[in-house]
Amino acid sequence: MYLSNIFTDPEMEKYIDIIVSSFLPLVKGAFYYTIPLTLITFAIGLVLAVITALMRLSNMKVLQWIARVYVSIIRGTPLLVQLFIIFFGLPSVGVTINPLYSAIIGFSLNMGAYNSEIIRAAILSIPKGQWEASHSIGMTNFQALRRVVLPQATRVSIPPLSNSFIGLIKDTSLASTITYTEMFRKAQEIAATNYHFLLVYTEAAVIYWIICIGLSFVQDRVENRLDKYVAK
Repeated sequence: MYLSNIFTDPEMEKYIDIIVSSFLPLVKGAFYYTIPLTLITFAIGLVLAVITALMRLSNMKVLQWIARVYVSIIRGTPLLVQLFIIFFGLPSVGVTINPLYSAIIGFSLNMGAYNSEIIRAAILSIPKGQWEASHSIGMTNFQALRRVVLPQATRVSIPPLSNSFIGLIKDTSLASTITYTEMFRKAQEIAATNYHFLLVYTEAAVIYWIICIGLSFVQDRVENRLDKYVAK
């Protein structure tokens, strides 16, 4: 069969029409819902992660215990179950949260727990001599942490945090299970009307893949830029 005949085949034309007609709604779902949700939850999660990491490194046993319990609960339970507890479970005790806020709370808590271990490890990787040098010039612990240790720890944590961000892009598809209309939810709605589940879901997967490739490129550029300030 010639190439021209393939594209003029009625069945193939139908598939092409489905791909073209579903492309814009899926892209809108990605840029209007999936990516903003990822940015918001990652930012909130990063704040929680820094606080949790500092609590784990604190000399106060109570703070250490609270942080350990939080991380243990979040890491020890599936993200999907956490979302279901927030969205479907809390209404049974009179607390009703809409899909968007449920997704933000669930993903932020999850990112906070996982990223706290990344940040804690990054801080611990900084040689103790950096602390001692800071103290020798009159810095307090807080000043040493803010001006000396955290900037270096940031460079160390960029690669794993970037991977965590890319993973979050894909994890947001779980928000479809609590009726939040992100990209995968759009794909489900489109597939439910034309019954071409394989075609539409594959198209959504390709869009996720393209987004992740773009983010990986940005990650490489950021790491290469930061490498300029690292002594060789």
